Amino acid sequence: MSSNKMAMEWITAMDKRPCDRNLRDAELISCRLRRVEPLCRLPGSALQQLAMCGFYEDLEKGVTLFRAGEQGRYWYAVLGGSLEVRYHAPDTDGKTPVTLCNLGVGATFGESILHDLPRDSTVVTKTTCELLRVEQQDFRLIWEKNKELMNDIITSCKLKNGFGSGVSPVTSSPTKRPLSPDHPNPALPITESPSPTMNRMGWTLRTLLVADNLSCLKDRKVAGKLIRKCAPGTELVDWLLNLSSIVHTRAQAAGMWQALLEEGVLSHVNKEQPFKDKCFLYRFRVDEDGTAGGYPTGEDINAANEHIRDGLSTLFQRGPDATLRMILRKTSHERTPEELELIFEELLHITALSHLSTSIKRELSSIIVFESHAHSGTILFNQGDEGRSWYILLKGSVDVVIHGKGTVATLKTGDDFGKLALINDAPRAATIVLKENNCHLLRVDKEHFNRILRDVEANTLRLQEHGKDVLVLERVAKQRGQHSAFKYTVMSGTPSKMLEHLLETRLGSQVSGLDPFLDDFLLTHIVFMPVVQLVDELANYFHCDVNDGSQTPEDREYIINFKRRVVQFMQKWVMAVRHAAFDEPSVCDFIEDLAAEVEADPELNEETSIIHNVLTQMSRYQEDRNQNAGQKWKLPPNGQPICLFSGNPTPSKTVIRPDDDIIFRVYCADHTYCTLRFPLHTTAELIKACAADKLQLNRAPEDLVMVEVKSNGERSVFKDNDVSIPTGLSLNGRLFVSLKDHIDALNPLPEQEGPTEGIELDLEILSTKEIAYQITLFDWDLFWAVHEYELLYHTFGRHHFGKITANLDVFLRRFNELQYWIVTEIVSTSSMSKRVGLLRKFIKLAAYCKEYQNLNAFFAVVMGLSNMAVSRLGQTWDKIPSKFRKLYQEFEALIDPSRNHRAYRVFVGKLQPPVIPFMPLLLKDMTFAHEGNKTSLDGLVNFEKMHMMAQTMRTIRFCRSRSLGLEPPSPKSEGEVRSYISCLRVIDNQRTLTAMSAKIEPTRKV
Repeated sequence: MSSNKMAMEWITAMDKRPCDRNLRDAELISCRLRRVEPLCRLPGSALQQLAMCGFYEDLEKGVTLFRAGEQGRYWYAVLGGSLEVRYHAPDTDGKTPVTLCNLGVGATFGESILHDLPRDSTVVTKTTCELLRVEQQDFRLIWEKNKELMNDIITSCKLKNGFGSGVSPVTSSPTKRPLSPDHPNPALPITESPSPTMNRMGWTLRTLLVADNLSCLKDRKVAGKLIRKCAPGTELVDWLLNLSSIVHTRAQAAGMWQALLEEGVLSHVNKEQPFKDKCFLYRFRVDEDGTAGGYPTGEDINAANEHIRDGLSTLFQRGPDATLRMILRKTSHERTPEELELIFEELLHITALSHLSTSIKRELSSIIVFESHAHSGTILFNQGDEGRSWYILLKGSVDVVIHGKGTVATLKTGDDFGKLALINDAPRAATIVLKENNCHLLRVDKEHFNRILRDVEANTLRLQEHGKDVLVLERVAKQRGQHSAFKYTVMSGTPSKMLEHLLETRLGSQVSGLDPFLDDFLLTHIVFMPVVQLVDELANYFHCDVNDGSQTPEDREYIINFKRRVVQFMQKWVMAVRHAAFDEPSVCDFIEDLAAEVEADPELNEETSIIHNVLTQMSRYQEDRNQNAGQKWKLPPNGQPICLFSGNPTPSKTVIRPDDDIIFRVYCADHTYCTLRFPLHTTAELIKACAADKLQLNRAPEDLVMVEVKSNGERSVFKDNDVSIPTGLSLNGRLFVSLKDHIDALNPLPEQEGPTEGIELDLEILSTKEIAYQITLFDWDLFWAVHEYELLYHTFGRHHFGKITANLDVFLRRFNELQYWIVTEIVSTSSMSKRVGLLRKFIKLAAYCKEYQNLNAFFAVVMGLSNMAVSRLGQTWDKIPSKFRKLYQEFEALIDPSRNHRAYRVFVGKLQPPVIPFMPLLLKDMTFAHEGNKTSLDGLVNFEKMHMMAQTMRTIRFCRSRSLGLEPPSPKSEGEVRSYISCLRVIDNQRTLTAMSAKIEPTRKV
């Protein structure tokens, strides 16, 4: 197609009224606009919008578009010709206009219409001109959707347009635009200058790129201008993926480059894009400012290769945080659903937001903004200013200063300030001054937050009885790809009203769809509705027809439906919590009564099979429990793990029950001891009384306490009403009874300084895969015995429930045992060659544990290798082959705790059961949900908190939803390995371990 024909076609398309244009017209107009700098920087969607709503103006010379003081209605872009911007100075009585500047092709003007401001200058065509004219309403829509890019275009044209103060021609290269808190730009750095670490990393990567014969860093022409040493984002990602096995995905590589870009080491050639795995061009800062120097020397290349080994791991760890900060600097409409979900997951773990509902946090994901400030002493806002934003400190600290009082407080990472500005219109009560350089904050603006609160309140339904709220419901927001049969979800309520709502809406033949309310209730009711109360309420619902002689058919149908729902509830309850329901006598009695009444009622024929199935499960459990009655456990005296003493012929998957006996020692201050045997549910009060009697302490029970003394001398006092005391001891801890005022006199036993007793074996002769296999089988049995309720008991305090956490205690102890076993074995090996062999073996062991999806053991092994006593053995680590070192770096990245263990959560989220999860993190999630959210809100149960806890408890259920069926390796010494891994030799005193490490490899003197 000839250029003349194309020109005619686009003018024809532009001559049409916007409402008459079709997609072909829009494409022709967009093609024409793409030829104009800087409009070509706009995304295709914005150009399409301009093409669909813009008007074409072909004006003669000398036409006045508007005059100073007139109210503006249009925004303009110059497509051809030139215009004059004139200003009538006040001291000349307006007779002699001053020409401020000329506008050429690509200039834009008229943006004052955004704020309904009058024109402050006059614009006249200097030659024949072609203009694009956009009406105020249309321009505002385009501006809102492309605010960052439009703002950049207008800023770059500002000096030409004549609407800013102090207009003068500019011939030198533009300086870096200052960061604007109101308009954060993800394409710009967040620091004034790079940190030494990132500067060094940038030099290293550039040196290796330039030295690469097939380097993607090349001189390229961009818009007619030669750009030195730049490369497309896609090729930089490819290169980084090929450079190191530590980088697995393109997203990880892009995050690493973004980490360099946000510190100014790398930048987009036009400063318009953050790092993207696309064809946008990027270059290093040293190439931009001309300080790169010549081709790297051989010495430079060797130094870069040496540094890349450790430096890349640091960059890898910074990548996810840099990516998140980049997303948080995007405008709301630019954030993808995946990015919004990523932000939401981060917000869940910010303490300052923990009091907000999940719905509000989800809404905040789209509007919360990251901002950074480079210099200490910067004033964020002044006392008396209008309150516009709420801030959360992510990094750094700020001083709170009040007139006449000076600095009254210092806020640090995790603190928030300015919240009152979101609730009322009071002025700022203090001045906030940055105390450190490079402070990072999250900002929530008042207008957005108030809108979110209004939307949430509009979607909230409150049910009242006697003038008080008894149930608060929130409308379920429809999410992409998900469907819920329920319009409302429960936010809070009284226990009785929530149960009634549950029976009415979540049970019955007509109910379908996914909704967690029923399961959340079943998993967490013990927190707010004890079992006895729940059974009484269910019995009342089932017997609601008693003493009601006159019933209409409708009444009878309603009553029968409620009876059916109670039976279904019992079935769901047993399915959700299994044997925990049958441990309660009131539940067993109710099930038997229910079965008798269901069988006697012909209208409940369909429910007969359901209740019979529940009865069968109950009788099987009771039979199994009777067979294993009288189990006895032993806490060995020399630090070995708790073991079954007698009572179960098949110890595999043995659950520790509250009425099982345990044999253990109790010491007093002079290290004399007595041996006791008690059921695990025995309270500390009873144990201390019996121990005091046997040890002849002759003191009143109220003067005594039970204390654990750890191997490092730390002391931990038990509450009188605490239970399962022996199982809660640390690895090498001992139980003491002491006078309250003599606790400081308690010291560890001499043998606590050394290792626990274990089987001596030469690890070199054992197969690493066989060890991992046997560890996984052993750990699976321990994990299988932990009930979900034990997480609640552990979080709220077992003394509140009078329940034991023995199975969870034993599983947690196993984690510490494995971790310190790794350290003990390495620092106990004096031979350098054997230590190197052990390091290799343990790295392989971690790999096999990961392969077997035993992530609890995987974490324990890697954390053991990361222990200070091991990590300081530089001479030993230097002899490890590079492939093992890289593998270990991968493992370190996976257990990296930053961003709330984001790397691990992403990894485990892709696994299918069976999985042995990292239990300490699940407990951390439970604790965060508990401490960050009140259990009761205005007298109602905070059910959002229950939902958060149930989510974590469901993780355990999911991990065990399939049985473990590993393919056994060829057994060389199966029995030996099984015995060895069940009782490991462990030192858990960090001071002792560090001393042993220093002995085998003394610190080098500089």
